[in-house]
Amino acid sequence: MSQSTPVGNLLREITLAGAMILFLVLGLWAHTGSMPPLVVVESSSMIHDVDGEVGSIDAGDLILVKNSSFENIVTFAESSDPSDPSYGYNMHGMNGDVIIYQKNGDPGTPIIHRAILRVETGQTLTPDRNISDDRNDSAYCPEGGIWDPNSMDSDGKLGTCVLTWSVPGTNVTNQEKITIHFDGINAGYYDCKRMAHANVEPFLVVWEWQPKSAGLMTLGDNNQCSVDQGGMVVNGSSGVHSESGVAKPVRSDWLIGVAGGEIPWLGSVKLMSSGGNSPGTTYVPDSSFVYLSIIIGSILIAPLILERGLKKVMENSPEKYQMILEQSNYDSSEE
Repeated sequence: MSQSTPVGNLLREITLAGAMILFLVLGLWAHTGSMPPLVVVESSSMIHDVDGEVGSIDAGDLILVKNSSFENIVTFAESSDPSDPSYGYNMHGMNGDVIIYQKNGDPGTPIIHRAILRVETGQTLTPDRNISDDRNDSAYCPEGGIWDPNSMDSDGKLGTCVLTWSVPGTNVTNQEKITIHFDGINAGYYDCKRMAHANVEPFLVVWEWQPKSAGLMTLGDNNQCSVDQGGMVVNGSSGVHSESGVAKPVRSDWLIGVAGGEIPWLGSVKLMSSGGNSPGTTYVPDSSFVYLSIIIGSILIAPLILERGLKKVMENSPEKYQMILEQSNYDSSEE
């Protein structure tokens, strides 16, 4: 029988560690249906407490990315409407799903924000399909309407001229422009976490918005009602930007997944080594480093404590006593 060498032992340990990581990733993939199954939160746009809070999404958290159909996403408007089947649905500390998406489908760091409302087409007109190039609304829609190339027309083809819009979970049905007060009366109450002043309400107000396409309006929980889709939707909103401009309503093909379970603090390790355009650990709460240190310390100390505990249990076990007694009797018989 050949003896193990240090190099052989090292290779074996590396192989075992790699296999464990592989099985963990495959298990998460099977659970979430997404690859990669985890994302690391880099910014503070979703925090509920500056000191960090388990249950909400803080910078440095690992978030499971669940595969979901676009139609199954529950918005804040729907889950705060008592007449809606999803009423009361809550994820990560507030009503509605949190989604991960690519801004306008462009490359770059994905956004993880809450789905506030869903814009759906209402009345439509069939466009002039003789247009062969990408022109403006009036060319595709000579009889009026907004050209939405990604919504289905009544003729069963992609692309339609939208005359009106509807928003499930609100009183907006077949409206040319969308106005919603999330004041707890006309729609569920959305707290902007800001003082009311000079015609600025403490709650979310979507005002005279005429969308350019159907999709989801999104907002970070900590962004004081500055919605991702910008000032054309909510007055004063700066929006989030990509290579092609301010984010448009999120389409199904831009969706990466829905935020599932949270693994707090552990993502801070990745952020410590991040470079490029990553903010690193700038937005990670101080408490996260404390808890992360406790976890790492526990992982290092636990084997020593476990080994000593098992050794003590074995020494005091009846089997150990019986073995000593049998050995003593054997030695006496030999004499």
